[in-house]
Formats: sequence, structure tokens, C-alpha cells
Amino acid sequence: MAKKQFMLLASLLLVLSVFLAACSGKDKEESGGTKSTDSGTKTETKTETKTEEEEAEDPNAGLDFPFEVSNTAEPIEDGEMTIAMVTDTPFEGTLAPVFYSGTFDWQVINKFHESLFATDGDYLITQDGAATWEVSDDNKTIHITIRDNVKWHDGEPVKASDLLYSYQLLGHPDYTGTRYTYMISNVEGMPAYHNGETTEISGIKISDDDKTISITYTEATPSLMSGIWGHATPRHHVGDIMTGEVTMEELVASDKIRVNPIGFGPYKVSKIVPGESVLYERNDDYWRGKPALKSMVMKVVSSASILEVLKKGEVDMASIPVDQYLNAKEIDNIELLADVDTAYTYIGFKLGKWDAEKKENVTDPNAKLADKRVRQAMWYAMDNETIGKELYHGLRFPATTLIIPVFASFHDASIETPSYDPEKAKALLDEAGYKDVNGDGFREDPEGNEFVLNFASMSGGETAEPIAQFYMQNWADVGIKVQLLDGRLHEFNSFYDMVEADDPKIDIYQGAWGTGTDPDPSGLYGRTAAFNYTRYTSEKNDELLAAGTSEKAFDADYRKDIYKQWQELMVDEVPVAPTVYRYYLMGINKRVVNYSIEPGSENARVWKWGVSE
Repeated sequence: MAKKQFMLLASLLLVLSVFLAACSGKDKEESGGTKSTDSGTKTETKTETKTEEEEAEDPNAGLDFPFEVSNTAEPIEDGEMTIAMVTDTPFEGTLAPVFYSGTFDWQVINKFHESLFATDGDYLITQDGAATWEVSDDNKTIHITIRDNVKWHDGEPVKASDLLYSYQLLGHPDYTGTRYTYMISNVEGMPAYHNGETTEISGIKISDDDKTISITYTEATPSLMSGIWGHATPRHHVGDIMTGEVTMEELVASDKIRVNPIGFGPYKVSKIVPGESVLYERNDDYWRGKPALKSMVMKVVSSASILEVLKKGEVDMASIPVDQYLNAKEIDNIELLADVDTAYTYIGFKLGKWDAEKKENVTDPNAKLADKRVRQAMWYAMDNETIGKELYHGLRFPATTLIIPVFASFHDASIETPSYDPEKAKALLDEAGYKDVNGDGFREDPEGNEFVLNFASMSGGETAEPIAQFYMQNWADVGIKVQLLDGRLHEFNSFYDMVEADDPKIDIYQGAWGTGTDPDPSGLYGRTAAFNYTRYTSEKNDELLAAGTSEKAFDADYRKDIYKQWQELMVDEVPVAPTVYRYYLMGINKRVVNYSIEPGSENARVWKWGVSE
């Protein structure tokens, strides 16, 4: 069976590679979650190892990559760097932390903007950021003091009230973004503010000098150290919704966010060509000191051409689609860095709708895929191991649970999860009453009606089409007829627009999540999580997610047990079927210095990056 699956992949790739060569002229890719592709774009990450017997859980898979560039020369004065944003679609351009949702916008934002908090290698906040902090004895209040020399790019000081403004935006009744998550709703008084019952957030206080902000939470939670919102918003620049100066709708569409955004990070935005490129210039008043580079350019480069662009030295830094790993190894002027990503790819099953008025997910008991046995069968039918080994050269490996291996204290590799077993899939479908009534090779539903699923999947990279076709063949092999939505793949932005809107034509979809650095999964799977695109809800899910961030969860063993139960629940209910965990792969020109992908490393900070020639 494995040989059959490999031959299917090989034939699909051969057809696609001929098509791409003809078209291109070349022989030859923060907290709460981030919409991602399966291209291997870095979000944030850390590794762990496993034994040969646990191969499906092995994030290293016999691979050995450095985390840091080997060039130890001093950066030249006034160096310039070009960074590739590797995507086959324009970036959306929502360049504010409170409003963005896609990984490509974040790649633009994190060069000119940063959190008030620095983090260590375990993603816990430290005292090394733009603000210092102190937590009360009962772990319910954090006092945050902004350093004196932290200034917005227009010279105005960053104020405590700028961080308050982010909370006012995130909790506002008119907020339509995706980041009203547990660490926002848990702020004392936030639910009343969110429901429009008051214009004040009782749990947030500002000092008289506007340097210190105190945030009190309804319930103490260990997520305070890894999931606190630390991104300020420049009220004076973007406009104040609290005074009626601007509406929420006007703010989101404003040039102050999309064309002329400011932050207090190491580089300023000098020019944006919407969807295509960003020119940054050095922020000489950066609070940490003078950044190494005079300027940076970030530009969109297609996955099909990224290796050629790197080879020519036209860009200094790029994520590399891991299906192009073998060719990337042959490029002499770059070195490859890689690590396990805080991300995973998954198949989602549409099970309900988003109630915009109540701002919560509503599961439909009569949804097309309401029978969890069908969802379980579809997971058993997928040959994820072949995908990882043959298409991704071991840089993808079968996913098991929805807490990623990066969170080693909570990811439970002992949980039995579906792996490739077509016979088990067939037995589950038979048990659920899905049988081939008319002998055409595909199953009808229990009432004897035609059963066809519309599958939405993203374009991007050479493997997107073969993988979609491969999974559809996997499902066909067990008698489930699946067809691509509209007969084609959809580009990143339009794909997520349809998924977020609960387009009734979508039955299943293939997505990817950048999880952020907090192990709490409620921002992706909670009842009020806008990112919960399957719209799955249950009382047990509510109970476990609440327990995982409760005061009791300060007990590490208790929290580990809660997250074990939650992973088991999601394996049984299967609102989504995780397909692969992944490495992200970076190609770095050998002239680059002071660059690292290791979390918490000094050289992982943008202001340190430089070039030696």
C-alpha cells in the first residue's frame, strides 16, 4: 500500500513539475494563533528528540541543523539587507498586532514593532524588554512599567495608556478581529466592557505619570507568563475610538495602519508597495541602541523562484519550502538553519457557524459531518507519513495531537491516535451506515443519498496540488468522494476569507496554524474563539480549557493531566485532524552575521542582524 501511495505522489509531482517549468522558464518554496500556510514559514519554535520506535513523534528525524549563522565577522557600518517573503500571494497589509491574522502580515510587523516584553528560550516573559514588571503575591495583578527611553517612531514616548488602548480595542463591542482570547477576557471587568455595559475596564489602572499600567485578572493563571498581551497601540497616531475621533471600521482600514504604520521597534517603515514590498530604515532612537543595519527591504518572492533568487544573491534571508530542501543544499552562497516550528497543518471539518451577535461558535447537530465516526475514518484514511517522507524529505512528520511537541511538558506522545489504516477507516464508515449502495465505488449516506464533500485547500508551492490530490485519493480508497471546492486551489487570503465566513459550500478544508508561544489552546478551539473555524463546541471542551488556565493549573502536574484529557477529547471528537508537524527551513546568505533562530537568543533579535560585506 505504501508503494502505491508513493507512486501516486510521484506521478502527481512529475505532471506538476513539467507544468511549472513550462510556465516559469525554470527547471526549478503571537499569542492566540496565526493563520499560516504549509510552506514552512517560521513563527516561533523549539526542538525535542525521540527514539526510532517513536518515529511518528520524532521532530529531529535524524536531521541535524544549526540554529545560528557561522559568520562571526563584525557587521559593517550602514549595511543593507534584503529579506524575502516567500509566498505566491500578496500580503494583506493589516499591519497592527490587534487586527492582523495572517503570518505574512506578521512578517512585516515584527521588523518595526515589538512587544513590551522580551521572552526567554521557554517563551516566558523576562525583565529584558521595553517594560519591567512585577506580579502580586496572589498572581492576579501584574504591574508593568515602561522604560524611560522607549519612543514611537514619531518621537512620542510610549505610554501605559498605549497598552491600555490595545485592551480597549481588543475588548470593544465593535471589535471584529480574532484576538479577544482568554488572556483578554480574563481581565477584571472586561466582559462587561465587551458587552457594552460600561466604557471602563475596571481591572486596568494607569499611574499618574502614564508610565505604569496595572492589570488585574479575574482568575490567576499560569498563562500570565507566556500569554499576556504586550503589544501597545499608538493612540495618538492611529486615532482614538474612545472619544469618537475614529470608528473601529475606519481604524482598521486606515492608512495609519496599512500605509504609514509606526512602532517602537528597531526599524521604521519608510515605504510600502501594498502587497509587494516594504522598505525599512534604521530607527536611530531605538531604546536598545543603534541597530546594525542602515536599511532593510522585504519583498514578496514566489516559492517557485526563491532558490534562484537566493543563488543570485538577490536576497539575504528567506524561508525555503521544505520540498525544495535537496536543491537548496546545493547552493554554495547560503547556509541552512532549521528547527521544529510552533505550527502544524490540519484537516478541518465544518461543524457549525459563528454567531456574530453572541460572538461565539455554535455547533450544528445536523452538520454534514456531525457523526464523529466519519471524521475519525477520514483521519485513519490519510497517509501522512508518506507525505512527510517523500514530499518533504523528513522535514514533516505525522502529527498526533493538537498540542505540539514544542510544548514538551504538555504534548502527550503516549495518546493513541489514528495513523494510516484504510481498513479501520472502512470499518468505521460501515458502522456509521455509510455504504456503497449503487456500486460506483463511493459510499452513500445512511439514508442512501449521494455523499460528496467539498474540499477547500490553499495554493502555494509545488506540493500544494499534489498533496490535495493525494488526500482526495486516500479518501476515495475508502469510498468517500471528495472534490476540490470550485475545482481548484484558492490563494491564501481568499481561502481564509471563505473559511472564516463559514462558506456553506465548504465541508472540509486544509489549514495550518502558527500556535504562538502559549500552550493554552483556547484561542484556537474555545467556544468564543473566532479562530475556531470548525465551530466545534462542547461542555467538556469548555470545562477542560477553563481548567488548563485556572489557578489550579499553577500545579504543573495538574495542568499536564488536564491537557492530556483535552488532547484525548480532541482525538476522539476530531473537529480537526492534525496531519503533520513541521520543520521550518531558513536559507541565509553567508554574508549575514548575528542571526539566530534559537528562541531567547540575543541574535534572534532583529536589531542585532547585520552583514559583513
